[in-house]
Amino acid sequence: MKLNSIFAAAFLALTLSASVAAAMPGMAPQADTATAAAPEQPIAGKVLEVLNSGGYTYLLLDVDGFKDWVAVPELVVAVGEEVELLQGTQMGQFSSKALNRTFDKIIFSAGPTAKYNETRKINAHKSADMSAPAPGRKKAESKVIEGLKVEKATGLNAYNLEELFAKKDALHDKKVAVRGQVVKVSTGIMNRNWVHIKDGSGANGDNKLVITTKDEPNLGDIVTATGVFHKNVDFGGGYNYAVIMEDAAVK
Repeated sequence: MKLNSIFAAAFLALTLSASVAAAMPGMAPQADTATAAAPEQPIAGKVLEVLNSGGYTYLLLDVDGFKDWVAVPELVVAVGEEVELLQGTQMGQFSSKALNRTFDKIIFSAGPTAKYNETRKINAHKSADMSAPAPGRKKAESKVIEGLKVEKATGLNAYNLEELFAKKDALHDKKVAVRGQVVKVSTGIMNRNWVHIKDGSGANGDNKLVITTKDEPNLGDIVTATGVFHKNVDFGGGYNYAVIMEDAAVK
């Protein structure tokens, strides 16, 4: 009799549980509850070191007091700048042949976040007069001779501007030398000077190359620039260059 009572009580409990579940169709079992994935946090930090090679920019970042190397597709960034990058894949013991260097660990990111890209566009060349001469100098516009034919630089990696533009695909990321007349100088923008040269080549002699450098030539000078040649570089803020020479020595 006692055993029958126990079975009856158990049956009643199961019946009540089923009734409650039927009365609350919106309640799903906990195991079936979908959990929304938390959004990935960007990699944000201060740039301590910048290395450019092989179409990539390698950044040593100070991230909350920790130093991390992050590689992104080629990016114009300066030491001391605060950056925000997309999360990526971390690798250990990565060897870069282009840099001849092995990283203990490194994160490969797709590049800047949308927020950081907007910040770059706002800050790019902010309040800068792109036609301004070097501090303490006077513009020497009279020294610039329009249509001047400048003799081509010498050496295995020397080209005139017409050749550079024609071979821009093959010469991308290569070190080259070019000779020309300085027709414009803008200084102190993004921690570098921007030198524009012409050599009289091209239709109407109007081929022009923009060069970034630490050197400060005068307007009208005939110079030889040696640096790394790039194509399709975007500095943000509408400053796009089909071709450009960077980190050049201008003599």
